[in-house]
Parts: sequence; structure tokens; C-alpha cells
Amino acid sequence: MPKDKVIVGVDIGSTKISTIIATLEDEEKLNIIGAASTPAKGLRKGQVVDIDESVASITQSLESSERMAGYSIGAAFVSVDGTHIESQNSKGVVAVSNPEAEISEADVGRVIEAARAISLPSSREIIHVIPRHFVVDSQSGIKDPIGMNGVRLEVETNIVTGAATALRNIAKCASQVGVDVEAMVFAGLASTYSVLTDTEKELGVILVDFGGGTTDICIFLEGAPAHCAVIPIGARNVTNDLAIGLRISLDSAEKIKLALSKAPNVAVEPDENGKPQDKKESDDLDILSLSIEEDLKSVSKKTLTDGIIKPRLKEILTMVKLEIQKSGFGSLTPSGVVITGGGAATSGMVELAKSELAMPARIGVPQNLTGLVDEVSTPQFATSVGLVMYGAGFQQEDVRLPLVGRIEIKSLFNKGVGIVKNLLP
Repeated sequence: MPKDKVIVGVDIGSTKISTIIATLEDEEKLNIIGAASTPAKGLRKGQVVDIDESVASITQSLESSERMAGYSIGAAFVSVDGTHIESQNSKGVVAVSNPEAEISEADVGRVIEAARAISLPSSREIIHVIPRHFVVDSQSGIKDPIGMNGVRLEVETNIVTGAATALRNIAKCASQVGVDVEAMVFAGLASTYSVLTDTEKELGVILVDFGGGTTDICIFLEGAPAHCAVIPIGARNVTNDLAIGLRISLDSAEKIKLALSKAPNVAVEPDENGKPQDKKESDDLDILSLSIEEDLKSVSKKTLTDGIIKPRLKEILTMVKLEIQKSGFGSLTPSGVVITGGGAATSGMVELAKSELAMPARIGVPQNLTGLVDEVSTPQFATSVGLVMYGAGFQQEDVRLPLVGRIEIKSLFNKGVGIVKNLLP
């Protein structure tokens, strides 16, 4: 297995750390050869709060996926998340270096660099500079201007920034594990690579990544991100509400939440005329099958769903709605909203999203994969699969800078060995 074709994505989330190892077989599909998800410790709302615990959690996830894939991880694409993430749109304008010839890659690089020149405090760093569209002279809406003729080149970009300290803490955790960070990717943006279709991105769509501690929002217009934001509330808040309402531990509340999220098994029995009819499922939750420590008596599913879960989900979706209205792009997304992340499967999520946001809604799962598809075809792996898809783009563009660095170091080492041999008698 050639090492340069192996791509690793590590999703460092608030409640879990997911690692995906994949090989790039062709330009369309990735072959998943290793996948693991372990509970996260030392992280809160996407940010590191305890280095040692975070390193231990990341190590556990990496080792589990390495055993499955039979491959030792040396470098990875790592997700970043948290309320410190912000985005803004910026324009850049340059004169084409040679108006008589075609627009070159160097011209595109210069105009993107011009758009990158925004005023930022020293405590913030740029994570992504994503071109939305180019303008050549007076022609707008151009996706790729290379090879076109023109005198003036403009670009509109979406710039995603984050707190420098938060980014350095993630990088420090990765380095202590012994993994080179090939690139840091905003978790919400990474999820768009795995769950959104090209048609949805082109028409206009809103991705809501409902994680454990945070909820990420990415609004796509005409194939590119126009607005990104993070809300400091997630699926863990639903678990907390259940724990408080039932007076049980968080682990027990999580088990009940997952049980309520599963599709009901409705038996089909014939009626008096021999025709099949659905037998109504009992409203009582089967507590014994969940192995809960507390001595709970019968619990009504309807009471838990309508009385505890739905009010919290409505609150989260209201915050999402306010963020969409704040962006000003809400009316430009006919494809509706795609919900992904570990909290997407929460009972009643899609129906509430449709009514609260007043637009179509669906659950997003990773697509266009081969290999261990069953292991990762769930919303909770959307970000980690998106990271390897992002990495596949890096592979095809041949801009894997850490790999170049390793090659240079190796060549310098060989030169040093040659010099030493020449000095020896």
C-alpha cells in the first residue's frame, strides 16, 4: 500500500474523537480501511481544557483505527471547532500581470492574497481563505479564471478565522501524539464535503452540524460557503436535561436518549379480514433492556419527548434561525437545511427543523465511499469523513507541504552522511 495515497482525518469533538483512515483509489471515491470513535476527555465546547486528557483520548482513537487498518499514522487532517470560529467575506482586486496573455495561476494567487489582507487582532489567525467567485473585467460569476483573457481580476472570498491559542492547543495535542498536522479544517466546513451534493451547494443550502457541545452552521451559495458560525450549545444539553428531569446520571440519560432516537419496531398483525395492520407500540420505555443503574419505574416516551427533548431542540433551532437571519442569506437557500453530526438522530429533529426553520430538512450521511461503508455511514462520522475528502483534494493538487518538508530533510540527511563518509579514512 503506497503511503502517499493514505489519508487520515481526525475529528476532535467535544464528546467524541473520530479517526478515519482511507486510501485514494480514484478521483471519485475513497476506500475506508480504518475507522474508530472514542469518548473525548479534556475538551469542552470544541476547545482543549486539559492537554494530558486530550492527548490520551486522541491516542486511544488513533490506536484503534491503526489496528483496524494495519497502518501507522504519521500525518493527519485535523478538525477545529468552538465558538471562537468566525467568518467574513472579503474582496481582492489586482491587475493581470500580462494583459496580452492569459490569466495565470500566479495572478489567481495574488488576488487571493489581496483578499486575505484583512484587519485582524493578533489573537486571531486565518484558517481558510475560500474563493466564492471571480470577476474578470466586467464579467462576474466565474469559477476558474485561469486561461481567460482580461486586464482586471477580482475575487470574493469567505475567510474563516479562529483564536490563535485554541488552534495552537489543538496542534500541541497532535504533536504530543506524534502526528504531523497537514491542515486544520473547520469542522462544519469539513462536514459539507461528505454530506452535501453539488446540486445543493449550487442552488443554496444550509448545513447544520449538531455536535455534542456545539452546533456548526455553514451556508452555501452558488457552490461556495458564504457564511459560517458556531453556536455554543449541542446534543449534550439534551442529555443534561434528561438527567435533571429523571434524576439519573449522565450515562443513563445518554442511553435513554439513544433509545428514544431509534426507529420504533412496529409489529404488523392481520385484522379480522386478514389484512395487515400496524400494531401500536407501547408508550412505556423498556428500561430493563438499557442496563441502567438507577431503579427507574415505567417512563413514558411521549412525556420524555414532548416534555424534555423537544423544548431543548426548539431552543437550539431558534438560535440557528437567528444566525441564519443575521447572515442575510436565509431566503437564498431553496435546497433547505441538511442536519448532520451525532445529535442529528435525536428523536423528532427533522420534523422540528422543518416547522421551526420553515424549509425542507433532511439528515445528512457520508456519501461516495467504498470499503468499511457500514462503519461510517452515520451522521456522527460526517466531519471525519469530510476531513479525508478534503485531504483527497490536497492529494490531487499535490500541495502536501509536510511531505515536501520530509523529502527535503531526508535529502539534507543523505548529503550529511555523504560528507561524513568522505572525511573518513
